[in-house]
Amino acid sequence: MLWIGPVLVIAGAASYPLFFARFPITRDVPWASLLIMALGLALLGVGIARAFRQADAYRGKISGSILGVLALAFTALSCYGVFVYAKQIPASYGAPQVGQLAPDFTLPDSKNKPVNLSGLVSSPFAPDGAIGPVVGERTAATLLIFYRGYW
Repeated sequence: MLWIGPVLVIAGAASYPLFFARFPITRDVPWASLLIMALGLALLGVGIARAFRQADAYRGKISGSILGVLALAFTALSCYGVFVYAKQIPASYGAPQVGQLAPDFTLPDSKNKPVNLSGLVSSPFAPDGAIGPVVGERTAATLLIFYRGYW
């Protein structure tokens, strides 16, 4: 158990970027990798306890202690990398700032017709779904939502 525990800790830490980061259910919270690392730490703890309780039958007090400290440090470093370091998004210097006018662009709508931003902003606004010209016309407002997702 002294040797299987650290191997499972390393496999659990390596499994997140190599395998589990591909799936949405394990991408945000790497619960599968954490379970593998917890199992490795538990096996390592049982092995160290057995080495210290029955020193005449089992050897490994020194190597088990060293492996235990290294496995704990590796687990802490892996958790820091996933929960802290990976969540820090770099500043985007080219992104529009609050209050800044958005550049004009053209995108297809739900019926695949091209729609540009300047056409939406300058189009007349008809309250309550009224059709046709309205007395005291106002221009429509446009809300842009920028979503940074996984792509």
